[in-house]
Amino acid sequence: MSSWRRRAITAGRAVEKRFDRLRFGLRRRTGRMSPIEILPYRGHGTRDELFLKGRVLETLGLPPPSAEDSWRRNLRNMARRFLSSEVPHARIRAFHEGQEIEAKADKEGYFDLRFGLTQPLEGDASWRKVQVDLVWPGTEGESRARGRVLVPTRARFGVISDLDDTVLQSSVTDFLKMARVVLLGNAYTRLPFEGVAAFYRALQRGASGGEFNPIFYVSSSPWNLYDLLEDFMDMHGVPAGPLFLRDWSPTKLRGGAEHKLRVIRTLLATYPDLPFVLIGDSGERDPEIYHKVVREHPGRISAVYIRDVTTTKRDAVVHGISRELRDLGVEMLLTTDTVEAANHAAERGLISPGLRPRV
Repeated sequence: MSSWRRRAITAGRAVEKRFDRLRFGLRRRTGRMSPIEILPYRGHGTRDELFLKGRVLETLGLPPPSAEDSWRRNLRNMARRFLSSEVPHARIRAFHEGQEIEAKADKEGYFDLRFGLTQPLEGDASWRKVQVDLVWPGTEGESRARGRVLVPTRARFGVISDLDDTVLQSSVTDFLKMARVVLLGNAYTRLPFEGVAAFYRALQRGASGGEFNPIFYVSSSPWNLYDLLEDFMDMHGVPAGPLFLRDWSPTKLRGGAEHKLRVIRTLLATYPDLPFVLIGDSGERDPEIYHKVVREHPGRISAVYIRDVTTTKRDAVVHGISRELRDLGVEMLLTTDTVEAANHAAERGLISPGLRPRV
């Protein structure tokens, strides 16, 4: 990156930070703040640790989406998501099974919770509840939310999946089309790729049908879209799992590949005994990212599935990566067909053959 561009980004971040601080202070002094809400994101953990991220915001008050919503209403709701008023440096208190911790949000209202459990978790429950209370600003306990943390207990492997153009149709390779889909749609109008929900449910259940293999979703999309993505997954039967998105601002438009790589490395370190299946698409840099992961973590990746959404020229590059991965002992399938991916997974003992007809 050139020096002038780096200076411009640094200056832009400083202006953005100062503006947000002044806006929050003014709203507090004038009594114009809306009620505060805590938005816990789906977390992940082990029997010894729980991790939960979330954000403290002035209430957005978005109405529930419907299939009849006009593009104007969807656009207004999207604007409200990106113009949300965060509560900088809010203090929160979290509780899990009698254990409590406190945390402080950053300047953008984001907080990270880590429970170092005094006793290892017992039982086979996959989702654990965490209560989060607001301590400041406002009256303690006035704002409260319940978060969920995924703890793999009956897992034989894990799945790490991209979202855009992997699970849901986004047209990332066509900027104008992508902008129209994202800005003017909602959880009802956004469409999954055919068979994806059934394929992911089959992966979650595994070859025996009695497993609960965790699925983690890693995307370059901003946290502002979290509610839309969560609604989309619930609505279309895509298995629930932690979402790892990015903080958004006009000065943070790059770094998607670094974000994905960082999250994947963290997950592999958190679950050292689990092999993983990686799923993505050819539109961005998923093949290159996954190639690097395989090289860095020999023996940890069982298979790689890449949805083909690009031109023949890009496919040539991806096929080259596939050959290199094969030399490393990992097969990567480039396909436009979810059924083909399901057949491949069944042949390799990742899903039950009996579940293939449902994909």
